[in-house]
Amino acid sequence: MPTILLVEDDPNLGLLVQEYLTMKGYQTDRATDGNQGLQLFMAGHYDLCIFDVMMPKKDGFTLAKEVRMDHRDVPIIFLTAKSMQEDTIQGFKVGADDYMTKPFSMEELLLRIQAILRRYQRTTESVETTTYQIGSFLFDYPHQLLSRTADGLSADPASVQPQKLTSKESELLKLLAQNLNQPVSRSFALKMVWGDDSYFNARSMDVYVTKLRKYLKEDPAVQLVNVHGEGFKLIV
Repeated sequence: MPTILLVEDDPNLGLLVQEYLTMKGYQTDRATDGNQGLQLFMAGHYDLCIFDVMMPKKDGFTLAKEVRMDHRDVPIIFLTAKSMQEDTIQGFKVGADDYMTKPFSMEELLLRIQAILRRYQRTTESVETTTYQIGSFLFDYPHQLLSRTADGLSADPASVQPQKLTSKESELLKLLAQNLNQPVSRSFALKMVWGDDSYFNARSMDVYVTKLRKYLKEDPAVQLVNVHGEGFKLIV
């Protein structure tokens, strides 16, 4: 059964869409604001997301950006009361797969969901990236190994041995590798890897960032830098 995350602040419309999609065979979870929507997304697995654009606490565009940082491939449909071309363009810029203006028919929404899911099933084939090329490094996420590729090896025999990473190191490096050359906010990284952004966890993350820098320093083309006011960026 395909699973859908619906984030809509209008309780009447949200309940109506949820009941309709459930009746059509889609397991549908519903949130009423952007923060709650992000919490549900991080805690579950969804085949498609439907986000209202204008919402309290966190708008749909911001929510989509944060979702894309963790899961680049999940399809997103935006719902909005606006019909301005600028809003449509912004929606596609942040990764929308489709865009529907209120009011809309439930039948049309269902057809668009079915078309998007068919397209994603053909193109992704449920294959998730498990290895990442980072400069001259190859990061094997399932086995938590960071190794140099053949052309990146130095004369130092010690550098030939793959570096075994801890679970936290692997999770943090995966998040950074998925957003290569893009900033990752401290708060988002803490919530994704540690579960919350408490002061204690923030200090712990700084220690792991220092460790990752040590592992990656063998390749001068790879840098893990602090981005003032934002967080971190893995640059190649």
